Amino acid sequence: MTRSVFFQGLRLCAAAFGLVFMGAGAGAEPQHAIAMYGTPALPADFTHLPQANPDAPKGGEIRFGESGGFDSLNPWILKGRAPAAIASYVVESLMGRNYDEPFALYGLLAETIETDAARSWVEFTLRDGARFSDGSPVTIDDVMWSYETLGTLGHPRYHTAWAKVAKMEQTGPRSLRFTFTEPDRELALLMGMRPVLNRAQWEGKDFTATTLEPPIGSGPYMIDRFEDGRFIVLKRNPDWWGTDLPFNRGQHNFDEIRYDYFGDGGIVFEAFKAGEITSWREGNAAKWDTAYDFPAVVEGRVIKSVIPHQRPSGITGLVFNTRHAQFADWRVREALTQAFNFEFINQTLNGGTQPRISSYFSNSPLGMLPGPATGRVAELLAPFAADLPPGTIEGYTLPVGDGSELNRANTRTALALLQEAGWTVQDGVLKDASGTPFSFEIVLAQGAREVTSIVEIYTQALTRLGITPTVTQVDSAQYTERTNAYDFDMAWYFRGLSLSPGNEQMLYWGSQGVNEPGSRNWMGMSSPAAEAMISHMLSATDQGEFIAATQALDRILTAGRYVIPIWFSPVSRLAHDATLHYPEYVPLYGDWIGYQPDVWWYEPAR
Repeated sequence: MTRSVFFQGLRLCAAAFGLVFMGAGAGAEPQHAIAMYGTPALPADFTHLPQANPDAPKGGEIRFGESGGFDSLNPWILKGRAPAAIASYVVESLMGRNYDEPFALYGLLAETIETDAARSWVEFTLRDGARFSDGSPVTIDDVMWSYETLGTLGHPRYHTAWAKVAKMEQTGPRSLRFTFTEPDRELALLMGMRPVLNRAQWEGKDFTATTLEPPIGSGPYMIDRFEDGRFIVLKRNPDWWGTDLPFNRGQHNFDEIRYDYFGDGGIVFEAFKAGEITSWREGNAAKWDTAYDFPAVVEGRVIKSVIPHQRPSGITGLVFNTRHAQFADWRVREALTQAFNFEFINQTLNGGTQPRISSYFSNSPLGMLPGPATGRVAELLAPFAADLPPGTIEGYTLPVGDGSELNRANTRTALALLQEAGWTVQDGVLKDASGTPFSFEIVLAQGAREVTSIVEIYTQALTRLGITPTVTQVDSAQYTERTNAYDFDMAWYFRGLSLSPGNEQMLYWGSQGVNEPGSRNWMGMSSPAAEAMISHMLSATDQGEFIAATQALDRILTAGRYVIPIWFSPVSRLAHDATLHYPEYVPLYGDWIGYQPDVWWYEPAR
């Protein structure tokens, strides 16, 4: 069930965004927790996270199904495909995040955190007794080696923050300090969120190479057994050092977490219906209402649960690769967005029930407001006005169709825009002045049936513009390889966004990702305005500046027409075995990171 009062979550947002920024303590004293804005919601003597049931029983298993496969057990590098569960449950970080607050961290491997008011440095003290699963202690040496290795040899997502570390030094037997090169108030928190690895395990090995050697971590689970690309089973560590920490109480309750891998998303659903997996997230609202009449549901062996959330919509849809010439012109991107008949697609696939993503941070206080930019948002954008896409300052909304399959008005608008950009229909084919046809490839991962259905309807609409794109479906390994190398014209794109955007935004939208492989900047955008807004977000000292900078960034991204967005859901739809249970209290982020299987538990059906 939901919280008794919906606005409890909004009050948490207000607490985070409505207070002048403060450090962990004005006197730079060691603290049990730290928040991005204001003070942490939970006091030093908290007994458990509000979304966890401290009395949850231990035992049983939960089984998930995934489409695709894996060929590595090292999730911290660019190469290979590793199960995400390793990073989530086998290793730990110095601090743990409470997903009932926009951005607050509490001590995990670290007993305390200390920083100055300007957050120009941060110091952590390790807990005495923190141990890896092989029984060896977690040491400052492990922490320092992990941070330097990840920051230099790890996945590019670790490099941005590491580049802002001027000095890392041991300050005591169980303490270390990071000093930063520039004002960035998020860095103190980011330094608490890096995985801490067992240095001894990696001695003499190439960290950048894929491997099927199970990593030794300090987390609640260990890799018990696996078959390359087929399945992986995590077993709860009976000797886990962190069992009794207040932050962990009521979490990590299953004895086993199993992930089976299938080649097709539709097959995963059939496996769920057959009882081979025990939990399934349904993304199609119409299917939720019509396809759950199989015996297990009718007999009560499978439960349908709806979990609300209050997080931003994020962005999901078809991304343009602007590194390629045909998509460098915003008019072409707008034309192809006009041709995307959202209302017809939504009605066909969802019965018209799902709201469209209107901007990257929509469904939250961080989303851009309708109409022209005003106040501080307008002031932040003004220096870049000459180079911003039309609609950034004036206001931009996605095109709305009439709901019919032909969508004639939007098609006419699209053709006019293409003509302005130098493309005209000649003998039924869209061509430029030299007679070269407009062609491009849409790359999709195999098994994503709903995505395939969306693209099929879209390509039919494109034929009315004289465009016949090539649709290529590749396996998950090829999809990862091609998207890491930006080897596509258009691809299916998803970025979940939080209520606490920060340094990761530069990885998503920063110009370094135009040429650096493996970034999240699939669209290849290079926008000084966007980078300026991100920098302003990171240095903002009060709620007004932070929100204004984020709303300005939202305008730049949305008016840039980099992604043709589809829909989002304000709820998660979870179908699960009746033996699986979750607390009544739903956190601010709902069914997101840290929810299932983290605070769920197994209890035999009566």
